[in-house]
Amino acid sequence: MLDTVILALCGANLFFMAAWMTVGALENLFHPFLNETYTAEVMDMARMREDYPEAYVHVAYRRLTNTRLRKWLFGVIVAFELLAMVLLWAAAVCVLLALLGVASVATALALGLVGAGAFSSVWAGFLVAGNYFCYWFGHEGGQNTHFQMLQWGMLSTIVLIAASVALA
Repeated sequence: MLDTVILALCGANLFFMAAWMTVGALENLFHPFLNETYTAEVMDMARMREDYPEAYVHVAYRRLTNTRLRKWLFGVIVAFELLAMVLLWAAAVCVLLALLGVASVATALALGLVGAGAFSSVWAGFLVAGNYFCYWFGHEGGQNTHFQMLQWGMLSTIVLIAASVALA
């Protein structure tokens, strides 16, 4: 019974991660202007330049103004989000199949780890790139969201590892 509950909770968490990533990835795919504008603003360091000129002068060389490169980078981000989304859905379905006795529990949890790793990588990537472009100057909300999503992904990874050990 406990094994079933542990596996079901892992599956539910993967489901919610997949759902969250689906909303974001599909929004970026079908309505890119909603986030592409802010991504470009971070890479351009616009808010920092306007609101913190005394700090901006020290890091202005990091600014990325090439529109084509920024659009390409946004496309890479969306592609990776879509990959994470697919991995998470595959993991959630695999856990459901494991609960039904159709798939291996070890395979389901391993796929869950890969999906959680991809989820975490999206947010870690935003934090690293955002740090490079100093996005805490004017984009604190984005930084906070990325940090919280990274925490969700990392905690999910820990839970999946613990479940793998417990269910081995």
